[in-house]
Amino acid sequence: MPRTAPRICPLCEATCGLTLTIEGTTVTGARGDRDDVFSRGFICPKGAAFGALDSDPDRLRTPLVRRDGQLREATWEEAYEAIAAAVPALVGEHGAQSVGVVLGNPNTHTMAGALYPPLLLKALGTRNLFTASTLDQMPKHVSSGLLFGDPFAIAVPDLDRTDFLLLIGANPVESNGSLCTAPDFPGRLKALRARGGTLVVVDPRRTRTARLADRHLAPRPGSDALLLAALAHTLLDEKLTAPGALANHIEGLGELADALASFTPEAVAPACDLPAEEIRTLARELAASPTAAVYGRIGSCTVEYGTLASWLVDVLNVLTGNLDRPGGALFPLPATGPRPRPAGPGRGFALGRWHSRVSGHPEAKSELPTAALAEEIETPGEGRIRAVISVAANPVLSAPDGRRLDAALAGLDFMISVDPYLNETSRHAHVVLPPPPPSRTAHHDFSFNGFAIRNQVRYTRPAVPLEADRLDECEILARLVLAVSGMHGSAEPSAVDDMAVRAALAKETADRDSPLHGADPARLEAMLTGENGPERRLDLMLRLGPYGDLFGTAGPETADRGLSLERLLAHPHGIDLGPLGPRLPGLLRTRSGRIELLPDPIAAELPRLRAALTERPAALVLVGRRHLRSNNSWLHNVPALVGGSNRCTLQVHPRDADRLGLADGGRARVTADGGSLDVPVEVTDTVRTGVVSLPHGWGHDRDGTRLTVAGAAPGVNVNQLLDGSRLDPLSGTAVLNGFPVTLTPLP
Repeated sequence: MPRTAPRICPLCEATCGLTLTIEGTTVTGARGDRDDVFSRGFICPKGAAFGALDSDPDRLRTPLVRRDGQLREATWEEAYEAIAAAVPALVGEHGAQSVGVVLGNPNTHTMAGALYPPLLLKALGTRNLFTASTLDQMPKHVSSGLLFGDPFAIAVPDLDRTDFLLLIGANPVESNGSLCTAPDFPGRLKALRARGGTLVVVDPRRTRTARLADRHLAPRPGSDALLLAALAHTLLDEKLTAPGALANHIEGLGELADALASFTPEAVAPACDLPAEEIRTLARELAASPTAAVYGRIGSCTVEYGTLASWLVDVLNVLTGNLDRPGGALFPLPATGPRPRPAGPGRGFALGRWHSRVSGHPEAKSELPTAALAEEIETPGEGRIRAVISVAANPVLSAPDGRRLDAALAGLDFMISVDPYLNETSRHAHVVLPPPPPSRTAHHDFSFNGFAIRNQVRYTRPAVPLEADRLDECEILARLVLAVSGMHGSAEPSAVDDMAVRAALAKETADRDSPLHGADPARLEAMLTGENGPERRLDLMLRLGPYGDLFGTAGPETADRGLSLERLLAHPHGIDLGPLGPRLPGLLRTRSGRIELLPDPIAAELPRLRAALTERPAALVLVGRRHLRSNNSWLHNVPALVGGSNRCTLQVHPRDADRLGLADGGRARVTADGGSLDVPVEVTDTVRTGVVSLPHGWGHDRDGTRLTVAGAAPGVNVNQLLDGSRLDPLSGTAVLNGFPVTLTPLP
């Protein structure tokens, strides 16, 4: 008989609750969980396709080890013996910096991806860390770090209570949101309008989100920072600022006005290709609304001035008094995050504590630009990367100039991929460690609850038992930590979790501000529950978190207090912890203990933005786009998610098509810094003139992969148009949007 089981969807940032239908050990269906405290039954096509992804016949079942130049099936013991023989010896001969670690987007969608990479990096001792953040969201981390002293202090729009929402470079109707975890984002936008609120969308494409808006502004791509600067200038110049409760917690307001003095609406209008009066009107509406929130995402991050745009989003929220208040932009308080501490100065946030070896790129949040990975492998000399450990990453498709990186990876001394597929990147590995399907793994959203629009906590155990010949992803990574540390065979994987627990308890009991200061760590460790190491670590984080039971010392249990793993397991559909509330000044960790409106690195970047006011714009630029039934490159092997509108076409405005001699259904050659691509043309007025659009994540045409569905409709890799030289200098983020291209019609 079929049975059902709850599962949190791991396929995008919305984290919707699912109800899986299971026959034997096969997931035969997935629907929205109506009892889920957060998503309330909402589901998108990705979640509905959970079963097809789970049972994809192309998923690897056993490890692969390269022998005589070929990847061959091997036992887990053989795979880890190969790692233990190669990595410690390589580090011993060439040093810790000879190993690079690459973390992909799916890491944030799994428990293992949140719990073990920090331990892996510590074991290796390398500073060569490259992640998807420098292809996506790093500008927001950097701007938050500079403003608030904490790169993870990211305010999210209070979607359910705001009166005015300004979306910039975001298409949540199709992406389901990003750095803003919100199930049923489309429904929440419709509810905003239904209660009389206003939705304004700024995007060079008339996306599905823009079609819902009261007003859609289509500026020239890459001009977001100029537009936002003009909005802030107008607020300051017309004395429309009203910081309210924030007034006592900000510094640099006068300096900010001086720094933005030249960014008048009239000055930025030509570069933005928007009327100056429309910019002034938007600023005035933002100021006049009872509550408002400004939210910018990937379209405003992956551009030349991405960090400045991200900074200005929060500056606008501060100037209008909407930061840290209901209906504005608020900071979530996740259940496994740190407990609130007394307000006061902190360490602050610093950039460039070290630099990349070849081009001297500064680190940001301990990461180097992924666009620099190829040169770090190719360039001879001390510190050259000779080995790569890639966890759920496919940078050959997601980073600029995949051809160059493809060749660089082929020349490595050793490579490890933790990946369920043999894809464009993992095909180069010497060892591939495949995690099991998601139905066979436990799930808690460590990362995304930190960006959720409502405080809540949910955990689901595996819906289907793990087969005897497979390892859980947490155990795979724990064993990897042991193998690279030279401890393979001398310790059990549980020892990795035990060390993490003991280190956390030692730090907590030594902290004079902690209620557990002076307690016996061993006694506390003995109180933890859970069936395995990851559950014990989750229990520890819940107990020590802002709603935790603090090992029984937190006082009477209430609806939002007394959390532990045991209590969470008693609520399979989650526990609602209430709406977001004000958290300032407690979360500020700047050296001043205040919001620093004009940090030095930002002030140093403004002259470069000022110079853009007089630059001649390119005649034609390219932007990416997202599809509802896709997530980067990792869902293109599911038949139900490929086809229809999810196609790799070059969208061109009719007037540009006529001017260039292009026809709908025809083909064109697109040329940019990194080379040329031949693509099918889709003529549509959903893009503005002077802009073409090609989706991200395609290009499944390389030999040696095992992606049957994706290989049948490979598309082209838009990032091959880039050579990696275009970066936002503050964050090291690749410029993936708004770069110049030329088009040539093909027969």
